[in-house]
Amino acid sequence: MDINQRGIEAMQKGEFEEAATLFSEAIEKNPNNPISYINFGNLLSAVNEPEKALKFYEKAIEINEDSATAYYGAGNVYFNQENYDEAKNMYEKALKKGLDQGDLHFMLGMCLFNLGQNRLALPYFQRAVELNENDSDAKFQYGLCLAQLELIDEALVQFEEVIELDEQHADAFYNIGVAYAFKENSEKAIEMLNKALEIQPDHMLAGHALKIMNGNMEK
Repeated sequence: MDINQRGIEAMQKGEFEEAATLFSEAIEKNPNNPISYINFGNLLSAVNEPEKALKFYEKAIEINEDSATAYYGAGNVYFNQENYDEAKNMYEKALKKGLDQGDLHFMLGMCLFNLGQNRLALPYFQRAVELNENDSDAKFQYGLCLAQLELIDEALVQFEEVIELDEQHADAFYNIGVAYAFKENSEKAIEMLNKALEIQPDHMLAGHALKIMNGNMEK
């Protein structure tokens, strides 16, 4: 097993000092291998050293400007700092360099969603779901994006698939309830909101929506 792989295994086990030693050794042995810098960047991101992580990703890109995963790693750093414009820029470069993974499309969608560009975010969430049909997070965000664009029936399909994957997903039940309220199916809306509160009793949005729904039913 090569040094980088041993470092990745150590990192996955939470043995960060061991991983750092191995990645340092890999860089020392082959200073022109961008993979070692990317791995070290990932490690620094994992231990909450974002600025140092960026330097390693930048070094990887300096060695090989086609290092797609370096752009992706840098994008994650910027995203976690809520610098969505710069994160989007990095993710788009990763995509351009050939990285076609569900997580990348999901993160690009999240950037655009956070920037209020829901219509542009939509195809990225759709692609993320296509690439990983069992990703409940991607389905949920895709559903939210559809709902924001008032594509309620399409959003419902996604939220219902989320609860098939995760029957304890209170936010999905809440959003199904809101969708049914929008469709003026009060009985179904109340049922779904109650389900959200059953799973998460302190779900404030569901509690508030339920009060409104019950108030309307009493009129």
